[in-house]
Amino acid sequence: MFEWTAGGYDVAVREQIRGWLAEDVGSGDITTETTIPRDSRSKAVIHVKESGIVAGLPIARLVFEVVDSSLVFEAKVQDGEYVDKGTVLATVEGSTHSLLIGERLALNLMQRLSGIATKTRTFVNALEGLPVRLVDTRKTTPGHRMLEKYAVRVGGGANHRFGLYDAVMIKDNHIKGSGGIRAAVEAARRKIPHTMKIEVETESLEQVDEALACGADIIMLDNMAPVMMKEAVTRIKAVSPHVIVEASGGVSLETVNGIAACGVDVISVGGLTYSFHALDISLDLNAKKGGEPL
Repeated sequence: MFEWTAGGYDVAVREQIRGWLAEDVGSGDITTETTIPRDSRSKAVIHVKESGIVAGLPIARLVFEVVDSSLVFEAKVQDGEYVDKGTVLATVEGSTHSLLIGERLALNLMQRLSGIATKTRTFVNALEGLPVRLVDTRKTTPGHRMLEKYAVRVGGGANHRFGLYDAVMIKDNHIKGSGGIRAAVEAARRKIPHTMKIEVETESLEQVDEALACGADIIMLDNMAPVMMKEAVTRIKAVSPHVIVEASGGVSLETVNGIAACGVDVISVGGLTYSFHALDISLDLNAKKGGEPL
């Protein structure tokens, strides 16, 4: 099963959680404060109301820890597991006030991350056995990129560049602004470290040839029809077998196998992180099963 990697992630996510809680709680949870005694204690059960891949349990744990370090969080499954409707994902026990303050943020994050992981897994399953890598893009929710890219990995996918700073990716507007593919590649090559690769986005066979001629390390085939894409791959591998070929644009479950059949090395899908169905997850206080406390 996939496990959360701690280290620097925890520090950054805790800081984000504090901000998200401040947005939601403001000066206080007025409903809980006016209806529930301060010394009330409860056990909460987090369960899933539809089948899918779980992602975000370590994040939910952090939410409740930030709210109240005395809360006891116990995960019943691990991130990356496929679970059926009704599965108990975790229990949290302690102050009722604290449980209710953390409830919505923890669920919001888990629902979105599980939705991303579930969608990613459907693509990964569709590509099973094929020599191609599925990756995400920068089309993420502002402020949530770290978590959403984590969810893609939980679902079995891989990450493209994290931001503008960690790779050279020459797209159509860079080509227009710099005066062409060769001009852009040569300018970038003069200024970046020798350890950094250059990716060029292409939309035609002519652009593919130009990117090849000027030594691009990765060539993206953007929104190409299968026939053109297959020809592009043939040209690239015949000249430079080591060049990585990425397909992008208009990728769906219906088209992903056909794209993979063209011989590309990588398929990037922006919809993994911007067009997904959030998994329905709930939290119930003092829930019972068969008349006995869970």
